[in-house]
Amino acid sequence: MNVSIIGTTGYGGAELLRILKQHPEFNIKSIHSTKEDLPIWNEYPHLYEIIDKNLQGIDPAQIADQSDIVFLATPSGVSGKLAENFSGKNIKVIDLSGDLRIPAQAYLKWYKHTPANESLVEKAVYGLSEWHHDEIASAEIISNPGCYPTAALLSLAPVVKENLIKPDSIVVDAKSGVSGAGRALSRSTSYAEANENLRVYKVNQHQHTPEIEQQLMKWNSALKPITFTTHLLPITRGIMTTSYVQLTKEYTSSQILELYQSVYEKQPFIRIRPENSFPSVKEVAGSNFCDIGVHVDSRTGRLTIVSVIDNLMKGAAGQAVQNANIMSRLDEKAGLGFVPLYP
Repeated sequence: MNVSIIGTTGYGGAELLRILKQHPEFNIKSIHSTKEDLPIWNEYPHLYEIIDKNLQGIDPAQIADQSDIVFLATPSGVSGKLAENFSGKNIKVIDLSGDLRIPAQAYLKWYKHTPANESLVEKAVYGLSEWHHDEIASAEIISNPGCYPTAALLSLAPVVKENLIKPDSIVVDAKSGVSGAGRALSRSTSYAEANENLRVYKVNQHQHTPEIEQQLMKWNSALKPITFTTHLLPITRGIMTTSYVQLTKEYTSSQILELYQSVYEKQPFIRIRPENSFPSVKEVAGSNFCDIGVHVDSRTGRLTIVSVIDNLMKGAAGQAVQNANIMSRLDEKAGLGFVPLYP
């Protein structure tokens, strides 16, 4: 099957190239950017003599004519317009931006961009692979989840769906490496500012907040708004979310652990850690895994849930390819069997 990538010069696009280059079923037909006629290795020298394609301009009709799937690895505010240009054409669309994840009114408030066409947002399937498999399989357009929401939602889903927590008690403490901010230059992500530093940002204003709340409330309508706080880590890639929730009655760590193991036992990319074992971001680097550890504090009745992902893989390109596999009725693990890079 032929696939095209728009937005290939960003980190998400580069990661798509890394995955798709060795995918057993997908062929990279074309790569696109506003920077035309440049070899991709000009942007990413590590691809020299590995991928010899040149960047092309963006012609939706031509892309739809030659490819089965197009990945939109473009910024929010751009992807929604591109997705509309592919609407009605014989091609499946996977959008890695936030443009199709939440309704227009919420999007305008949190993203501060002009919203995408509302009918397109309603048509898009939210691509949280482990929880929306059947809808993804029959979808024409996928809204790929954000990196923070992927880590938070996968870790909270079992106790939220089973109604084991108090509805107003969710606090998510989240930390990300600097690649989550993309390649655009900014003072806060410069080496001198980010190195040997830990910075909180977008306090109670992060644009992924409504995305997380929207899915949580679909699982359990009794839930209230969450507290979601993000921090910048002095590392290149990786996300850790530490979530704190108040349990409705007494449970032991082993009981909660048994629930998580049961819920995710058939999911190839979710690894539930044994009791009193907690994951770190380096243990999933370069892979599509989400590792989760849980612990109940018997003194307070609170459950702590630790989740880690690679923000460029399970948080972006890896989950996008997982969704492409599901849409194409392939093994969802195809092309994603990476062993994490360690150390």
